[in-house]
Formats: sequence, structure tokens, C-alpha cells
Amino acid sequence: MTNTQDRPELKMTTLDCADVKTEATFWAELLGWEVAHLQDEYAMLTGPSSALGFGLVPDYQPPAWPNEGTKQFHFDLASKDIDATAAHAVSLGATLPDEQPGETWRVLLDPAGHPFCVTDAANW
Repeated sequence: MTNTQDRPELKMTTLDCADVKTEATFWAELLGWEVAHLQDEYAMLTGPSSALGFGLVPDYQPPAWPNEGTKQFHFDLASKDIDATAAHAVSLGATLPDEQPGETWRVLLDPAGHPFCVTDAANW
């Protein structure tokens, strides 16, 4: 059976945070995306085919890393040089946790504590 219905496209992901400007600035610098909208409660970056938003949550609690009890989504960023990209992310405000579960990627935490991975672009 073929589904002929139009498929929706994922166009934006929004992250909760306590400091919208810090998050937007970090991700804009790391990804090279434009800050399309910035206010105290909300910011949005635009990329080649999608957008990334940041919403203020006053009682925001960052996720724990590592936390085997719960799973949530995270970004996987492809890079030609994972160590250089990880170092750049740290210079922008990311944290490189001691717990690193693999050798071909690096887990980092953005300024709000969201985990993300930098992976080898050759693996994609």
C-alpha cells in the first residue's frame, strides 16, 4: 500500500534554556548560522534548510550527562576534524565531560547543558 499523502518536513527544533542570548550566540557561532530573531524570551537561528530556536524557561534544569536512566534527543554534528571542532565548541562555552563513550566522536554539553556529539564527517 502506497501512501500518497504529502509528508511534513521538520523545519525547526526548539531547545529550552535559562539564557536565550547565550544559547543563540553559542550555536550561531558553532554552526555559522544567522541569528534571525533575538529577544529575551526567544531566539531563532536560520540554517541552510532548517531553523533552531531557543525558548526561555525560568525554572530550566539542564539534563544530566551521563544519565543512563533517561534518554532524550541530541544533535550529531559532522566534522572533518572532531578534535578541532570540539576545541572550538569549548572556546565558545561548551563543556567536554570526562565521560566519553566512544573514540570516533566527542560528547559535549552546550552552555545550557544540552548534550551534543561531534562525529567524523567521513562516517556520514
